[in-house]
Amino acid sequence: MRNPYAPGAGQRPPELAGRDAQLRQFDVTLERVAAGRPERSMVLSGLRGVGKTVLLNALRSQAVQRAWGTGKMEARPEHGVRIGVAQAVHAAVREVARRHRDPDRVDAVAAVVKAFALRTAAPERRGARWHPPIDVAAAKGRADSGDLELDLVELFGDVAELAGDLGVGIAVFVDEMQDLGPADLAALCGACHDVSQAGAPLIVVGAGLPHLPTALSASKSYAERLFRYVVVDRLAREAADRALMVPASTEGVSFNAEALTELYRLTDGYPYFVQAYGKATWDVAPDTPIRVADVREAAPAAEDELAVGFFGARYERATPAERDYMRAMADLNADSDDGVVSTSDVADVLRRRPQSLSPARDGLIKKGLVFASARGSVAFTVPQFGSYLRRQRG
Repeated sequence: MRNPYAPGAGQRPPELAGRDAQLRQFDVTLERVAAGRPERSMVLSGLRGVGKTVLLNALRSQAVQRAWGTGKMEARPEHGVRIGVAQAVHAAVREVARRHRDPDRVDAVAAVVKAFALRTAAPERRGARWHPPIDVAAAKGRADSGDLELDLVELFGDVAELAGDLGVGIAVFVDEMQDLGPADLAALCGACHDVSQAGAPLIVVGAGLPHLPTALSASKSYAERLFRYVVVDRLAREAADRALMVPASTEGVSFNAEALTELYRLTDGYPYFVQAYGKATWDVAPDTPIRVADVREAAPAAEDELAVGFFGARYERATPAERDYMRAMADLNADSDDGVVSTSDVADVLRRRPQSLSPARDGLIKKGLVFASARGSVAFTVPQFGSYLRRQRG
């Protein structure tokens, strides 16, 4: 019952270790934007399990603490960006509207949000269209042209002005940003560019897989200068130790040095793994301090949990051809583990022509299991996935 560790998707750990620099920088960003200073939006990128969603939520909490209007969306491959942005912006406007003294102005902006949301193209609907719970009628001639970039510019400009009346800003958070289509990414970049040039108090904070910066640059040539890019990586040894020790200390428990060394070897500092192994070790340790023998006794349970909930669930989504492709990647990664491999080398291992493997490769990319780190190469999106596949075969 007292176990303090939290291995969950997007679940904030009890100690958010190793992210102090990003949190401090975002505080500066919020202050500068609210003061009318030029500042860039932000993009977080990294592998699965490094804590991008946790950090995204922590940044949103910082904006909320400064009384900003905030909203969050999760991009999905089968949906366009318009409804997600509309829902996020609607949430942000509601937060700001409660403190605004001009109800007519609030209603005018709400009408623009509604107009933007209702201008959903048929392919985006995929069922029931989202109707914003807004009493006022949709605006006409504002954010409803059907040109996504133009509509985003008008929407962002209007909601930013509303927040600016209160001396704060609007922050829109986009998780799984790599799942937006090229046209949606281009429109979002264009709108961020326009808002930035106008000095409007609105920022977009996106999070996605390692190839997200490349996808953004491909959508707009100036995207590499438009965002502040932050790579979210595994934790350094000191931060990983802190993620384990601080929660344990609240329960009067400590680790000896050998136990912490073994935990870092097993987890490689990946935050999700740190929580999973920390939880399993806590459950088997009979007393404090926790010893290296406790860690080794708990390791199989942690591996089993990861095999089912973290690795296995992803593996099961793949087709037989895609599984063969991933096994070949794992074999090529036997020495460096989870590094970048050449698509031609994968073809050699499978004794196939590279062109014949394109459907399997594209399917894995769409499912978020691998990413194209550069032309002619691929890598796993999940840390230690190659090791998992090799263990399964063994």
